Amino acid sequence: MRKRGTNSFYRTLGGPPKFPELRPVECQCQRIDDLAGVIKAGNGTWANDMVNKASQVLGDVAVPGQALGGNASLSGNPEKVLPRRRNLSSVEDEAWDLLRESVVNYCGSPVGTIAANDPNDSNPANYDQVFIRDFIPSGIAFLLKGEYEIVRNFILHTLQLQSWEKTMDCHSPGQGLMPASFKVRTIPLDGDENATEEVLDPDFGEAAIGRVAPVDSGLWWIILLRAYGKCSGDLSVQERIDVQTGIKMILKLCLADGFDMFPTLLVTDGSCMIDRRMGIHGHPLEIQALFYSALLSAREMLTPEDGSADLIRALNNRLVALSFHIREYYWVDMQKLNEIYRYKTEEYSYDAVNKFNIYPDQVSPWLVEWIPPKGGYFIGNLQPAHMDFRFFSLGNLWSIVSSLATTQQSHAILDLIESKWSDLVAEMPLKICYPALENLEWKIITGSDPKNTPWSYHNGGSWPTLLWQLTVASLKMNRPEIAAKAVEIAERRIATDKWPEYYDTKRARFIGKQSRLYQTWSIAGYLVAKQLLDKPDAARILWNDEDTEILNAFSTNRKRGKKVLKKTYIV
Repeated sequence: MRKRGTNSFYRTLGGPPKFPELRPVECQCQRIDDLAGVIKAGNGTWANDMVNKASQVLGDVAVPGQALGGNASLSGNPEKVLPRRRNLSSVEDEAWDLLRESVVNYCGSPVGTIAANDPNDSNPANYDQVFIRDFIPSGIAFLLKGEYEIVRNFILHTLQLQSWEKTMDCHSPGQGLMPASFKVRTIPLDGDENATEEVLDPDFGEAAIGRVAPVDSGLWWIILLRAYGKCSGDLSVQERIDVQTGIKMILKLCLADGFDMFPTLLVTDGSCMIDRRMGIHGHPLEIQALFYSALLSAREMLTPEDGSADLIRALNNRLVALSFHIREYYWVDMQKLNEIYRYKTEEYSYDAVNKFNIYPDQVSPWLVEWIPPKGGYFIGNLQPAHMDFRFFSLGNLWSIVSSLATTQQSHAILDLIESKWSDLVAEMPLKICYPALENLEWKIITGSDPKNTPWSYHNGGSWPTLLWQLTVASLKMNRPEIAAKAVEIAERRIATDKWPEYYDTKRARFIGKQSRLYQTWSIAGYLVAKQLLDKPDAARILWNDEDTEILNAFSTNRKRGKKVLKKTYIV
């Protein structure tokens, strides 16, 4: 359970920071699009400070010291919350009512949805906050419904939070980091006990379980920004100077040189949807698939300018290297499993077949019996002398959506899901990973985590929110019957079970033992799946087409292990 404690940053300052440029008349906060007037009047410095700081960090970004303004306004009436109807004939109607009830307003406008909204939960912990990753399906649902304001507000307000400097034991994370979540707090104004103002209180991981910063928040933010532009047709948001700067800060953070030799992102346990210790430290597939999708999306949205040339060049090089690395070394099917089984070890040469010194004994007995003759998937992780053969649903599905997987590999992943339907879907879609860690392995890898017991929560639990990623992947490969079947299974009980966060047991027969009810992204994931099945073409706002430059750089039909380069790339 993720808990949110008192913000030590506030204690240091003696109270929440005051942003005069965020104050309108009613609650003392100014709308984002009115920052220009504030700066010209000399009453605020946040916008200029943000641009100057970003310019220093990026180096290659030429940002003029001007007001950060957009072409449209965030003003509007607060979104109406519909009363919950008790006797609904339609699961979809109930889901919409619940989603609207979860909407959070900031200064009179919708800005996100809380993680869970169970009226009988007396201890919501941090589930009453707006999580970036949790809001993605909510945002997509609203976009497909034609309700763009809440998504636009979310994008711009979370961008404001990107510039905050948070610390953990006197250490600050890299510039460009997006928060895991935020909460709208109402605080009294100094000197006037009857006046209040609203502030956004972000959590960058310094108060979360494990104190781990979220790697995926910035990647999801870029993906949602692109979807907003494609769905609404409003490109003014992504063209804004502050938004362009925010994209570049995220890219700079992810593309920074370090000690790692691999093109994949090196991250720690708990930095993504699996936000507890589960043995995914290193180069987990989920992050790599989101990273690839964010790189493609960012390249599509970046405005051409001389100062971005080096960043674009680094981005293109990384795309080529990342796609080759994942497609070549993470892929496993019956043929590749046979190769690993016959690997030679201790190979030091440049032309070694077993480049990561994988020992054949790592091939687990469960995998030998489980993998079907037709189909394959990307393994969960790859490090020296270690291959994590677990099947991770989000990483594999988003590899299809982002075109990180080839067309052949994408169909093979869906073939495997169909072949192993009783294991991965069963009575509620979809297993977050398969199989579960058990016995001594569970004790060592999770630290005997009582919440991640075998076939529960992150350890082989079933998460209804994954329904929307399965739907996008199925539609992209023109196999909608897979998603339709999964949606039909979910509809049988998800509303009756009060929209749980996750399900337990091998076949997902029980509601999770610590599962929150009325979990917003379970509700939104179902709604997105239903909307996309009704209008399949709308899924295009989420997927990335195969990159032609990557197709030209590598031949997907080459002999395994040999590169065919059309030109030289510096990686």
